Amino acid sequence: MAVVQATTTEPDGEGAGPRHVAVIMDGNGRWAQLRGRPRLYGHHAGVRRVREIVEACPALGVKYLTVFAFSTENWKRTQAEVAGLMMLFRRYITREAQDLLKNGVRVRFIGDRIRLEPRLVELMDDLELLTQGNDRVHLTVALNYGGRDEVTRAARRLAYEVEQGRLSHRDVDAETLARFLDTHVLPDPDLVIRTSGEARISNFLLWQSAYAEYEFVDTLWPDFTRAEFARIVHGFAHRNRRFGAVSA
Repeated sequence: MAVVQATTTEPDGEGAGPRHVAVIMDGNGRWAQLRGRPRLYGHHAGVRRVREIVEACPALGVKYLTVFAFSTENWKRTQAEVAGLMMLFRRYITREAQDLLKNGVRVRFIGDRIRLEPRLVELMDDLELLTQGNDRVHLTVALNYGGRDEVTRAARRLAYEVEQGRLSHRDVDAETLARFLDTHVLPDPDLVIRTSGEARISNFLLWQSAYAEYEFVDTLWPDFTRAEFARIVHGFAHRNRRFGAVSA
């Protein structure tokens, strides 16, 4: 198994903006229900919002954007909603591929693909390959993703490497495990935003967000504007990130 060296975000000190922003895009269903529409209507509106936030990233200095699209727990939703979401993911990839390529966006998907339908996985693979030369914005979509599931899968792969004699158990540390995570080629997030007023992390990037700053906003995701995104990103510069140390 080929293992790529993990990258980490080094603290830039107070005054630096976030290089990597992760977003828990919550509130699509409630947004639709408030308008007397089915939940899937809200998910369609949420996809349009993703496009706008991706477009806003370069001017704000955000190089990496990771969005939580579908969790390992979301399979508990109704069969109709899950089927509608899978159709929406296929449609998004098909419709947005060329614009993402033209706008310099590199797309990656994280999460366990085994449970996803083959056609969707094929489209995901194709989009990753199509955009692999882009470097303006790195968009990572967490699809059938859960933080505990990711760490479990990483530990399983790590154990296999030890079992095969390619690693010694003495070499296993936090840095070694990180190389087996889905995000091993990405820096850790500096800032995690959750919309919709819920103040929980919902099993998202548990390992990677150990020292991330969090912002919980009341806005439902389809109403989350570029202006609000910019306000949060600019406000990040006033946070004092100590990474366990003490300020001078």
